Amino acid sequence: MPDALVLGAGIMGLSAAWGLTRAGFSVSVVEQDDVPNPRGSSVDEHRLIRHAYGAAAGYMHMVEEAFAAWNLLWDELGEVPYARTGVLALGDGGAGWLADSRATLRQAGHAVQDLDAGGVTARFPMINPAGLGDAFHMAEGGVLMAGRIVGLLAAHLRRQGVRFIRGRATDVDPARASLTLEDGATLQAGRLVLAAGPWAPRLVPGLAARVTPSRQIVVYLEPPAQHRAAWQQAPMLLDLSAAGGFYAVPPVPGTRLKIGDHRFSCLGDADDPREASKAEADAILELARPRLRDAGQYRVLGARTCYYDVEPEERFLLEPLGERCVVMSGFSGHGFKFGALLGLAVGAWNLAALPGWAAGRGGAAPTASRA
Repeated sequence: MPDALVLGAGIMGLSAAWGLTRAGFSVSVVEQDDVPNPRGSSVDEHRLIRHAYGAAAGYMHMVEEAFAAWNLLWDELGEVPYARTGVLALGDGGAGWLADSRATLRQAGHAVQDLDAGGVTARFPMINPAGLGDAFHMAEGGVLMAGRIVGLLAAHLRRQGVRFIRGRATDVDPARASLTLEDGATLQAGRLVLAAGPWAPRLVPGLAARVTPSRQIVVYLEPPAQHRAAWQQAPMLLDLSAAGGFYAVPPVPGTRLKIGDHRFSCLGDADDPREASKAEADAILELARPRLRDAGQYRVLGARTCYYDVEPEERFLLEPLGERCVVMSGFSGHGFKFGALLGLAVGAWNLAALPGWAAGRGGAAPTASRA
């Protein structure tokens, strides 16, 4: 049985381990923290999966492949940690992400319902339509229970014989497919996958010029009594106004209403303290309050900090570093939805096809022979 080494136990590293295990490899995963890692962005309550992607048709098409990969994983896990919510997209009107998404979705045959301010108010009474220039709703899309998925997948991999090693990597040798750990130990395998998230630019030559760690804040809220029922049945909310967009994840069972920032800070270090300050939380809420009816009555339940690994064009880097090593990076906050699919692609190890496809430039997923 060939062996493989994976650095990082977030959704990308675990998915890569899953794909390699399915492809017949004996896999070891190296992680510097507990698994699941409380500092990882993958262990939040939820992540979104939706087809709306502006003009990025490649990623829109990949979402269908992603759903198929998740279904394959659900079959193995014996659980479906996913809630379908649909999508409500709001905007100021005119050209931009919302208009591009609508056109790209319709060209691909997706059902998109346009809404005016009155239609938004009638269907979603918790939304303040003031200043709203454009909106659409679609039934497809929903919420992946991120923390639950990471925990289930890690446990599943352990049952499959995947070995987990606690250690912090300080050096990488792609040619030898080896890692040097902080304690001086060296680990080597037939293949090496580097999925170290915002820590990866420290280890991979040249990556720091292409990927930037970015401190991101999310805030959890309790809606006022008059809007709780509406939020419990609400779609995900994507508001990408020119003044600063935000997203809202509805409180699907077992989770809280969450507000996050579409913008990237591109500041901070992944080893910085993770406590979110009141000022950071307030800055996120200022983006959302104009869209929330009775905004002053929402109760703040908490805030959380995570770090994205941001690529300037928000295109994924799934690239070979020689014949025996692949780096997974640049997921820019929207990679989780493709985790299972990217893991299968790593398992297929089609090095020529990986970079362009993962960057959303089209083509079939390099996984058909494996998945």
